[in-house]
Amino acid sequence: MDASSEREAGGGEPGEGEPPPAARPRRSKRWWLVRGAIGLAGLFVLIQAVPYGRDHTNPPVTASPAWDSPRTEALFRTACGDCHSNLTRWPWYTNVAPFSWLVQKDVDEGRSTMNLSEMDKTRVEIGDIEEAIRGGGMPPLQYRLIHRDAALSAQEKDDLVNGLKASLAAPPVPAP
Repeated sequence: MDASSEREAGGGEPGEGEPPPAARPRRSKRWWLVRGAIGLAGLFVLIQAVPYGRDHTNPPVTASPAWDSPRTEALFRTACGDCHSNLTRWPWYTNVAPFSWLVQKDVDEGRSTMNLSEMDKTRVEIGDIEEAIRGGGMPPLQYRLIHRDAALSAQEKDDLVNGLKASLAAPPVPAP
């Protein structure tokens, strides 16, 4: 028997003459996008269980600056007060991780650097404040993006710096 007749009789190499096995179907982009979205949604739900960033109690005010004018106080509250005082406003997004984590970190760092609600405990260097405000480092970009009114004009920066110099030169006002 020659080789061609062997193959016809089924005695050739294995797999010859048989249809190829069914190929595994490739996953479409849509399949991956849907699975990825489900995974991200699951992760988002899971991170809500992390407790950091949800304690929105403001410590008591122990001593505050003797504000030189209502304008200085208003500029401070608008651009600086949420992180550099114990009078933080906690909008709805501060209850949603990971935003709550970022806000809590900024508030913790701001209060530890300078807290004008605890003037009896805080040593303030007006030169550092002036440099941060005039240099554009304060308020930080992530704060200005969400709080448009915190983006100070050059005139408002001058008014805030000059007002803080005058306010911080006076003895602090103890809390009632």
